[in-house]
Amino acid sequence: QVQLVESGGGLVQAGGSLRLSCTASGSIFSILPVHWYRQAPGKQREWIAMITSSGLTNYVDSMKGRFTISRDNAKNTAYLQMNRLKPEDTAVYYCNLGQYGQGTQVTVSS
Repeated sequence: QVQLVESGGGLVQAGGSLRLSCTASGSIFSILPVHWYRQAPGKQREWIAMITSSGLTNYVDSMKGRFTISRDNAKNTAYLQMNRLKPEDTAVYYCNLGQYGQGTQVTVSS
């Protein structure tokens, strides 16, 4: 079973940027698609973006242009670059390769 560790969250002012990382254990990372989700307080978890093993990407429409998903298979790591952050982006962010990691908290202050 793949173990996932998300990192890179924190407190940032509106308009700022963060880059989240998702590092996986094991040797099968490179063949798996990676998804990012987020869950805001009191809301359901929502899908944000995904990247295939070959690097094709897809995003929820509301994130296009602000968020960028990428991966480095040599490092078993996927990334979510988040720019022009808004207070409504405040949430716990999770990566998923068939199961979720523990999440990383992102808080955007106004």
